[in-house]
Amino acid sequence: MAWRHWVKSGIVSGGSYGSEQGCRPYEIAPCEHHVNGTRPSCDASKGRTPKCVKECQNKNYDVPYKQDLTFGEKSYSVSADEKSIMKEIYQHGPVEGAFTVYDDLILYKSGVYKHVAGKALGGHAIRILGWGEDETSKEKYWLIANSWNTDWGDKGMFRILRGQDECGIESGIVAGIPKV
Repeated sequence: MAWRHWVKSGIVSGGSYGSEQGCRPYEIAPCEHHVNGTRPSCDASKGRTPKCVKECQNKNYDVPYKQDLTFGEKSYSVSADEKSIMKEIYQHGPVEGAFTVYDDLILYKSGVYKHVAGKALGGHAIRILGWGEDETSKEKYWLIANSWNTDWGDKGMFRILRGQDECGIESGIVAGIPKV
């Protein structure tokens, strides 16, 4: 849905919460998703979706909203096999993946994640940045950027087993090409 919005309506520039970067810096304050850290706990019941206001919120940004919009040329699904996903990343950069989060992912700190125990907590979208093979275990993995802040996992990143559709990670890949 977000990819279609990018193609049809465009998106404007922005930056991190509290920054003065771009047209619309991120409006939601950082919170702790699944660890005890320096930020308040995220509570979905207290969360709010910011209203869609089609104007720049950053008063120090000189580019008008309509001129700041960038559009996608196209968005698409990527075949659910590791070679197709690797080719897409190699040719066009990171892709979006969706997978099922289980209890044991919350405790992840290092290594190649494989679901072992615990109940399903729900779906989650992430960015797949690349791939590799663990030097010690020789397990193939995807390198993932998560959105749960740098207190979680390996500084906000994790590696998940590649080529086995672990937790459905290879079944919901989407990507897009920007309009230039």
